[in-house]
Amino acid sequence: MPKKYWWIAAALVGVVGVAIVAGNAAPELQQSTVVQGVQVTGTYPHDPKSFSQGLVVEGETIYEGTGKYGASFLREIELSTGTITAEVPLDSRYFGEGITIFGNRIYQLTWKERTCLVYDKDSLKFLGTLQYAGEGWGLTDDEKNLYMSDGSSTIQVLDPRTMKVIKRLPVKEGRRRIEKLNELEFVEGEIYANIWYSDQIARIDPENGKVLGWIDCGSVYPGRNRPDREHVLNGIAYDAESKRLFITGKNWPKLYEIKVQP
Repeated sequence: MPKKYWWIAAALVGVVGVAIVAGNAAPELQQSTVVQGVQVTGTYPHDPKSFSQGLVVEGETIYEGTGKYGASFLREIELSTGTITAEVPLDSRYFGEGITIFGNRIYQLTWKERTCLVYDKDSLKFLGTLQYAGEGWGLTDDEKNLYMSDGSSTIQVLDPRTMKVIKRLPVKEGRRRIEKLNELEFVEGEIYANIWYSDQIARIDPENGKVLGWIDCGSVYPGRNRPDREHVLNGIAYDAESKRLFITGKNWPKLYEIKVQP
């Protein structure tokens, strides 16, 4: 090649290189997700001693599962007043975790004990146990199957009769795995999951684990106002009938009704 044309070739190579880089980057840009804020529309009492691990709402009744060895409970609570209308203490060998209502039963996970405690919803009478593999963190259901987190980036879909794994959902935002999945809730066909030590809630597609978006709850009860860093967001409850969404956290003094901004 004549020397006088070398700079033209170099320029062409540079253009091609930029095009290749841009082509590789494009899919990641297309996979970027929106972040939505929230507005607090209601505030309710919450026992600041409750190490909240699971939250469910039906009408004006809150069901809450709490954690810590020797201090774990399943509770039925009056929403408007925060009054505990019924509670069942867990045996001291259990560390209570996520809960869900499946039919007329309440399922409550335990952390490292690989045991799901099952209760009658109306009476909170203990009905028995089911065993599962690994740790139990968050729990929800789609009225057919259970969905369980274990602190990793994977949600397990479980048979509610046996707790056997039907399939596993790797939760990703683009190529990035989302770790520390904790409390779960089904909301209008999506799984909402809070991330341990974060005020962000991931909106997840239950079919493939793809993160559809984020909900930023950092303004609801800011971290600077909490007496301990362990007082993290860890409770999501949705009443499908009234379309009301609630959040609380470990040792939070309030339960908040929120509206997700467009």
